Amino acid sequence: MNKIESQDLKQEDSLIGLAQLMRMAVSGVDLGPLGSQLIARAGADPRTANANALMDLSTVLQLRGDRELAMDIQSQALAIQQLYSPPCALVDRGTAVLKLLAIMGPGDLMSNSPIEFLLEDADVALDIVYVSHDLDLPEVLPEHDVLFIAIAESKENVPLLNKIETAIESWPRPVLNRPARIACLSRDNNCALLKSVPGVDMPTTVMISRQGLEQISRGELLLSSVLDDGDFPIIVRPVDSHAGKGLERLADADAIADYLHGTTNSEFYVSRFVDYRGADGQFRKYRVVLIEGRPFVCHMGISAHWMIHYLNAGMAEDAGKRDEEARFMTDFDTHFALRHADAFRAIYERVGLNYVGIDCAETADGKLLIFEVDSCMIVHAVDSVDIFPYKQPQMQKVFSAFRQMLVHAVKKN
Repeated sequence: MNKIESQDLKQEDSLIGLAQLMRMAVSGVDLGPLGSQLIARAGADPRTANANALMDLSTVLQLRGDRELAMDIQSQALAIQQLYSPPCALVDRGTAVLKLLAIMGPGDLMSNSPIEFLLEDADVALDIVYVSHDLDLPEVLPEHDVLFIAIAESKENVPLLNKIETAIESWPRPVLNRPARIACLSRDNNCALLKSVPGVDMPTTVMISRQGLEQISRGELLLSSVLDDGDFPIIVRPVDSHAGKGLERLADADAIADYLHGTTNSEFYVSRFVDYRGADGQFRKYRVVLIEGRPFVCHMGISAHWMIHYLNAGMAEDAGKRDEEARFMTDFDTHFALRHADAFRAIYERVGLNYVGIDCAETADGKLLIFEVDSCMIVHAVDSVDIFPYKQPQMQKVFSAFRQMLVHAVKKN
């Protein structure tokens, strides 16, 4: 395995990185011409193909919606090298106060914690090493102060997380987000772990096969024998799906048959539907991260539809929604976080991760309604400052806390 140090890379061959590419995409830059340049760079000499160009090209393709080709290009990059060094805010990486090594796995933007966003303007030098079922940790790695496991939980990734847990058993540096803990973050495990937390409403979530859903749709299996806390309507989604892909609210058994007709997936998660709309008929969903147990709000989506994602909530088009989000961020520590302080504390203790995200809401009776707990939720500050000026101060709090977590890890070592 060839060791590739970031400082050895020529400027024209350096990695652009996820954060900068995402910022370009969000600001409306056409990434097509850049993609062509990256193809030219990577193909300049097939014998020494520029892995950084291939990795950036893979990201560009993902941002443009071509996942299949993006994954193929990423595989080509990883066949050349495992180590990648995103640009550091400092001119000279050698002057960085902290050096962080993150372990990631192959996959799309939802497959790893997008840690580059958290360090975009930090005095932290980040190196990323990719590990897979076929790629072990290289024997030689960059010098680092802290190791961060950035691989997301998924059915496919659990064996990889177990492999890494064994590999880092006696790591000489502090390790944040232990892989064994990440491996427990499946939706059904989270439910079993957290539904008994006082002040939390986390509907029972169970994994069920396609055959099981078909039996319910035909009346051969009672829903109550699968879900112990609910009846129709239910929420159904494919296992390992994210961002609402394949997520549906089903009103009855007949709706299950229609749902299955439109998907080829073989395994699903089901849970009862919770009507969490407010008195004004709007649904509100919050993204919170726990950093060393302290909660920080990252965004708030407001929509008339129960399935909220920030990009489909119309926040950029509605000044009233943005005003409410700004107030929520300003008052978060003294209102929402305070109301649910015991719940957040218990979640942190039970999940056992230094950094973790929570998508949540509030029920009509004031409980913390948890949709998902995951270590790979996208947290960033790339939104337009003109439209979302209030986000920058809040996200700087998040980024500062993340950096402080790294400092604390070093001091405890």
